[in-house]
Amino acid sequence: MNPDQIYFSLADKIMSEGMYRNNERTGIGTYSLFGEKLEYDVSSSFPLLQTKQVWWPGVAHELVWFLKGETNIKYLKENKVRIWDAWADENGNLGPVYGKQWRDWSGNDQIKSLISGIKEDPSSRRHIVNAWNVDQIKEMALPPCHMMFQVYVREDYLDLQLYQRSGDYFLGVPFNLASYSLLLYILSKAVNKKPGKFIHVFGDVHIYENHVEAIKTQKSRLENIKEAKPELYVKDFNDIDEITFNHFILSNYFHEGKIKADVAI
Repeated sequence: MNPDQIYFSLADKIMSEGMYRNNERTGIGTYSLFGEKLEYDVSSSFPLLQTKQVWWPGVAHELVWFLKGETNIKYLKENKVRIWDAWADENGNLGPVYGKQWRDWSGNDQIKSLISGIKEDPSSRRHIVNAWNVDQIKEMALPPCHMMFQVYVREDYLDLQLYQRSGDYFLGVPFNLASYSLLLYILSKAVNKKPGKFIHVFGDVHIYENHVEAIKTQKSRLENIKEAKPELYVKDFNDIDEITFNHFILSNYFHEGKIKADVAI
């Protein structure tokens, strides 16, 4: 199956089997499942959904921002990415969110440790990066939704498994799929491997009730998607700190256009 078909295999299940749950924080109900898993082969093509436009500059700039260890939205705003604006304080600060935890968890640079660990001990079962810092959750503007990932060396390939405690299936999950697949491409380049599989594991995965019509519209476009698949090339770099948006070359991304929906905050 192509990425859109894989994506809709779970979308259909959420709509048909999901429990309806009220959400006191957002005030918008959801159709929800727990403990689901999807697997994508990203070795030959990059999994940007084609049934709707996934905003590539937003995906790439946000990941660069994470890798920089940034927790202020200044870099994002300079690059016209506004996805974190609603959670930032008056000075643009978000507290110790993803970038802080990835690059400086109590002085530990988890990303550099991950890369060196893969090189030194490929078969280790400890190639893990965690963003769920219990001691700092209350200081974060938004606790991590995609909270932990683990990588696995499979001969010439690198696989990545993400655990996402909460997944907004229409707005967030296509973005998360692209973001962590991009991270897999970057890490693969860093350790001289090929990107292999992206495995997406969910805690509470849900479709907001005000997104139901939008996701139905998206599904109606399945038969229109092109045979040509998106391709991504990551330019060579010597150190993870060198990574910028300009290291990424995306081609063959044909999509069926935007579908607007409101974010539940």
